[in-house]
Amino acid sequence: MSQPQFDASTPLAAEIADLSQRRAQLKDVTAPLPSTPRIFTVANQKGGVGKTTTAVNIASSLARFGARVLVIDLDPQGNASTALGIDHHGEIESIYDVLVGTTPLEEVVAPSPENERLFCAPSTLDLAGAEIELVSLAAREYRLKRALDTYLSSPAGSGIHYVIIDCPPSLGLLTINAFVAAKEVLLPIQCEYYALEGVSQLVRNIDLVRAHLNPDLVLSTIVLTMFDRRTNLAQQVVDDVKTHFAQATLNTVIPRSVRVSEAPSYGQSVLAYDPASPGAVSYQEAALEIAGRGAPH
Repeated sequence: MSQPQFDASTPLAAEIADLSQRRAQLKDVTAPLPSTPRIFTVANQKGGVGKTTTAVNIASSLARFGARVLVIDLDPQGNASTALGIDHHGEIESIYDVLVGTTPLEEVVAPSPENERLFCAPSTLDLAGAEIELVSLAAREYRLKRALDTYLSSPAGSGIHYVIIDCPPSLGLLTINAFVAAKEVLLPIQCEYYALEGVSQLVRNIDLVRAHLNPDLVLSTIVLTMFDRRTNLAQQVVDDVKTHFAQATLNTVIPRSVRVSEAPSYGQSVLAYDPASPGAVSYQEAALEIAGRGAPH
């Protein structure tokens, strides 16, 4: 009995062939390493846009390509810590202790079990009250910057190539600390209705921070997430964002993916959970693009 013929001309077959080719291209790739640490704040005041997912998977991808990467989890929910397999229960010292000045950053940084070059300063629920506590502290907007500068100039932090700060989805003192500590903003935008809503406000906030607190801050990178090729709306959002932010928007688009969504519940990035999946491949391509572009001048 003859075997049924595989039709290589179908859209699904073309998609599988394309994914296979992209995986092969990534197999032995290394990324250029920056001469000085690149510090990103991953921010979007709109929730549910893949902010933490993007922070964790870009960090994991950069580490896979040879960089030493520190993720600072500045969100009280601690989802980035969870996704990197880092313990963040209430009894451990965390980024909260760093911000209030009781512990140096070096003492809270923990290695991720996923990759020896990937590190995390975890969050705990204590961070939820930090917004109120920071109000009364001296130089409240500069607490994270000073701690990070000290860490990066110490033997423990001297080899770090990238720092990726995951923010809460709001513009409070935690996010302002992240903006002051960073040089670059990485903005995830989901390819859905109302995608650009709130982005103009975020851009205005970045301009305010640049004017008053951190003149070096730039919106350097936009990552389009949750792309569904089956809808015209998704492609329209891609076109709109590239029209408004041509220089900052990556060519790589992250597809909507069940595997990407599942990975954090296993305490992993999608690269560890399912490295062959379209989401894992896309995040690696995005990380290569970020590394290849280099820091803006």
